[in-house]
Amino acid sequence: MENAFGQPQSVVVIGGSSDIARAITKKLCAARAHTVVLAGRNQELLNAAASDAQEYGATKTDTVLFDAEDATNAARTVSKAFEKVGDRVDLVIIAVGLLGDQLSIEDDAEAATRMAMVNFAWPVAALAEIRRRLVAQGSGRILVITSVAAIRVRRSMYLYAGAKAGLDRLCDGLADSLEGTGVRLQMLRPGVVRSRMTEGQPAVPFTTGVNEVAQNVMRGLDSGERVIWSPPVLRYVFAVLRHLPAPLWRKVMDR
Repeated sequence: MENAFGQPQSVVVIGGSSDIARAITKKLCAARAHTVVLAGRNQELLNAAASDAQEYGATKTDTVLFDAEDATNAARTVSKAFEKVGDRVDLVIIAVGLLGDQLSIEDDAEAATRMAMVNFAWPVAALAEIRRRLVAQGSGRILVITSVAAIRVRRSMYLYAGAKAGLDRLCDGLADSLEGTGVRLQMLRPGVVRSRMTEGQPAVPFTTGVNEVAQNVMRGLDSGERVIWSPPVLRYVFAVLRHLPAPLWRKVMDR
């Protein structure tokens, strides 16, 4: 149960070994989250993330292995994570994502399917089970990491951005469905973040680090706003960019 200051004390992080997820988890533990269950595909990285959580104040940590390329395991993964918490879950974070190299995979049906599965289908299946459990519990919060790339899909990353756009739009409707249940859903829309996922890519305007993203998340969790932008200025940048004529959009975003 959240403490008297509204801070989550028990947290499930799906995709918990990602750089962004680890940074958010450390901030949550420093703010008195004491139980953390991390789910991901790499046990070594999960163990490192669990050690981080303990270093920042968690007193109970555990891990769950899963493969986000198979949506049939999503409900089972969520169930295992909730069971390992062993009590009410205050916050579930979905930080599952696969960026890929658009130009090398766009004609590969198998690779395109993998992108859709990891970035859309698996999170959607997991959200169904998360929603069921938190609504039955009568409380809790969900934070889903989408992307500013979801706001307007561009040619250079349409497989990734298209899947994230589907997830972003679905989460907006899911958040509406939770009104009056005691459960809330928030979306994090980060821009380009320096991390393992973006390693080797050129820097672009408004690029941030994982710690800055985590700070924006903490402020967003406090405010309760449905969409958390990181950095916040992207809210205004994309309010303009999304309405550019298509030729200008392509010139600006895919040069």
